[in-house]
Amino acid sequence: MNKVVANADEAIQDVVDGSSIMFGGFGLCGNPENLIRALVRKGSKNLTTISNNAGVDGLGIGLLLAAGQIRRHIGTYVGENKLLESMVLSGQVQLDLVPQGTFSERIRAGGAGIPAFFTPTGVGTIVAEGKETREFDGRTYVMERALKADFAFVKAWKGDRMGNLVYRKTARNFNPMMATAAKVTIAEVEHLVEAGELDGDAIHTPSVYVKRIFQGELYERRIEKRTVRKASA
Repeated sequence: MNKVVANADEAIQDVVDGSSIMFGGFGLCGNPENLIRALVRKGSKNLTTISNNAGVDGLGIGLLLAAGQIRRHIGTYVGENKLLESMVLSGQVQLDLVPQGTFSERIRAGGAGIPAFFTPTGVGTIVAEGKETREFDGRTYVMERALKADFAFVKAWKGDRMGNLVYRKTARNFNPMMATAAKVTIAEVEHLVEAGELDGDAIHTPSVYVKRIFQGELYERRIEKRTVRKASA
């Protein structure tokens, strides 16, 4: 089955106001850059975004924040985005902070059809407020619900026309698990190849999870914090 669409704008044509969307990436690494820019152009509002972080000011999901398109953000780290901080403090955006390991497992559980699980992380803190707790083998655990979404926007290094995906190094991060946890997974790739060109043993996301795929037009590959060694005397 050929799942290729022409571009990012065509890929997101059914993303409506109020949609929940998972975004792959860790910081700016592995971000679905083309899909994010297309979503800004489309202008869908009141979105719930699910991502490890919210990009940075003017980049990544930060573009959606600047456009006023996000109503709620679920993530683990927001320290690089001053705009998000101001929008949360002013009540413009609802923020759900989740411990990073719990965040990962909630997404994995969503993709595996597991509705909830117990973890010791967050017991005795505000993370556990209002949640069920239970004791196992003398230790207290808190129940966490799975995370799922209407859409998952993922970015891969290579993909074929059937939707099989291969990620490259650390850009793999949250992309594979998010691809399994949404009703519709849309993949942008750096290299689009014919079916059969990918090594079957190297495929990270099988085509069964991917609804649409396209080759991205522009990848900036921006660096969040550039550090260099001081010049030697």
